[in-house]
Amino acid sequence: MNQNNNEILLTDLAKEEINEFDSIIFDCDGVLIDVTKSYDTTINKTISYILKEIFNTTVDNLLTNEMFVGFKSTGGFNDEVDITYVGILCYIAAQKLNKDSNEFIFDVIKNADSTGIKSAEDFFNQIGVDLTDEMSKLNYPSDRKTNPVSMIFNELFYGPELYNKIFKKNSRFTENGFIENDSVIINIELIKKLKQKFNNKLAIVTGRGYQAILPSLKEILNEFDTKNSVFLEDESRDLAKPNPQSLIQTIQGLDSKNSLYVGDSMEDLILAKKASELGFQTTFCGVYGSGKLPEMRKKLFIEQSVPIILKSINFLPKALNLV
Repeated sequence: MNQNNNEILLTDLAKEEINEFDSIIFDCDGVLIDVTKSYDTTINKTISYILKEIFNTTVDNLLTNEMFVGFKSTGGFNDEVDITYVGILCYIAAQKLNKDSNEFIFDVIKNADSTGIKSAEDFFNQIGVDLTDEMSKLNYPSDRKTNPVSMIFNELFYGPELYNKIFKKNSRFTENGFIENDSVIINIELIKKLKQKFNNKLAIVTGRGYQAILPSLKEILNEFDTKNSVFLEDESRDLAKPNPQSLIQTIQGLDSKNSLYVGDSMEDLILAKKASELGFQTTFCGVYGSGKLPEMRKKLFIEQSVPIILKSINFLPKALNLV
């Protein structure tokens, strides 16, 4: 890894390939938008609400920054609702086992992998904790319009007006949605610089739905090729990251021969690697500064030999020699 400065890290191979990229595809959360005060807050609020209202229990400490990064680092928890679900089970299991919840959650993370929920449930089975009744009540993952974890998460995240618009149902909450805490990173000036190299081959592959991304990006979204973008919340769950089909679909739609995929997680890295292995040349660019514990994520990317590592997408023009 050749270090240009503290904000931009490039391998020698990446430097050679930079001029070959003909499209750039973005993840959304942690890349285009800082979700620290929106999604992360919604996870803990949902866990707390469900533990109290459905399981009549409370906990003193909810998920920490290290836990969020830990779950994401496994490669199996791109979906924040998945983290919420496993988080709920972790607190219940810890109580049943009379274990410290923080220590137990880190044990679950240590034993999790890219299969996400399955790896966590396998671990619960291995240590002999019976969560059959709790899992039955949560009924997750199933139709996100009906299972309590998805419903409560979405009600809290979107707020009553947007929730009703998307799901055609009324929310049980009246407070503003945490989506209003999204902090947008991308701006029109950066897009114009990128279009000097990529023309109109700018797209998005994100776990969010189209209606979930629209309020925060607004007019900027029109600068992307939304026709060839993929909003995974609107798709079948089997397309969820790190399944590479969503990225391949976008690459094919852009008629790209050598794409740059910009993400912030292990799922994104695995996604790009799998696309390349299937013959769709993709280089991964890891962004680490738009969230909690940036140095921890930077270290993870370095350990994984990510070819391009940036503190923020604002360093893309410099990394791509556009300035």
